[in-house]
Amino acid sequence: MKPDAHFPARYWHALADGRIQCDVCPRDCKLHDGQRGLCFVRKREGNQMVLTTYGRSSGFCIDPIEKKPLNHFYPGSSVLSFGTAGCNLSCKFCQNWDISKSREWDRLCDQAAPDELAAAALRHGCKSIAFTYNDPVIFLEYAVDAAQACRAAGIKTVAVTAGYIHAKPRSEFFAHMDAVNVDLKGFSEQFYHKLCVGKLQPVLETLEYLVKETHVWTEITTLLIPGYNDSDTELNAMCEWIAGHLGTDVPLHFTAFHPDWKMRDTPPTPPAILEHARHIALKTGLHYVYTGNVHDTEGGTTTCPGCATPLIVRDWYNIFDYRLTDDGHCPDCDTKISGHFEHFTTAYGNQRMPVVIQG
Repeated sequence: MKPDAHFPARYWHALADGRIQCDVCPRDCKLHDGQRGLCFVRKREGNQMVLTTYGRSSGFCIDPIEKKPLNHFYPGSSVLSFGTAGCNLSCKFCQNWDISKSREWDRLCDQAAPDELAAAALRHGCKSIAFTYNDPVIFLEYAVDAAQACRAAGIKTVAVTAGYIHAKPRSEFFAHMDAVNVDLKGFSEQFYHKLCVGKLQPVLETLEYLVKETHVWTEITTLLIPGYNDSDTELNAMCEWIAGHLGTDVPLHFTAFHPDWKMRDTPPTPPAILEHARHIALKTGLHYVYTGNVHDTEGGTTTCPGCATPLIVRDWYNIFDYRLTDDGHCPDCDTKISGHFEHFTTAYGNQRMPVVIQG
């Protein structure tokens, strides 16, 4: 398959001044002919918008589903992960900046048609496919086509996203997803403005939409950066908002920052900060709160909210004990654990296997 650098894009309209506006996300990029949006992959050509990365990828890997991170979506299963290039936010702390900030098209050396992605997932025994590494909302057309092919083949679909998307494309995009992890980067407009060059409110709207108006399984991740988004005030406000607007059963992951991109002088997150944030969230009433990017068995374990029994014991991406019933209940008190589960045999474990998909 030859990648299509001129694939017709959806969600744009012409302006009276001769420019066209991209309507995918709240950036509302307004473009003259030949210009690209901030995401770099949506481009104006003549009088239309095109997606320049359709069928192109920065690479394919098989990961544990816990790496997305998703702890309540078929835990122990493997997921075929891929992304393209570019992003519609400009986070100074980006942990995947070599992909999300890429302007070099030789990064996109791999290619695959949607049906080839589905076939590869089946061939390698993956339960799901994840659109990740960079935000899939910017390659919406490719992601939707791939998701449709995967569903036809019985493969689940996962989006790892910052949730920075307008209502109309949001409806189409998530209609094709089975699970999502939304990166809630902080809980103040100031944080989003200064460190992400974006806004918080559209992300909150996406989260409410997902939980209240769809059947997409939703988990949340917040990367804690020392001195920026880890204050007790901000953490309390975020956890109270989640409990009040989304409910107490939405899993929340606090993950550790490491110095990268434009914040190389900021120290890495001490495990104690993650543990403290987790205790704040649990005190707020959230049932499933995890720590990530650190070895922390307590913070990685799924505990029954009814009787406090450890049900899925994890350390990083490794599962050491699994006590859920086949239909996802606690064997001791029969409390239903929120999420999607099936009969557990052997976990994929803490491994990452690069995959070559012939186009």
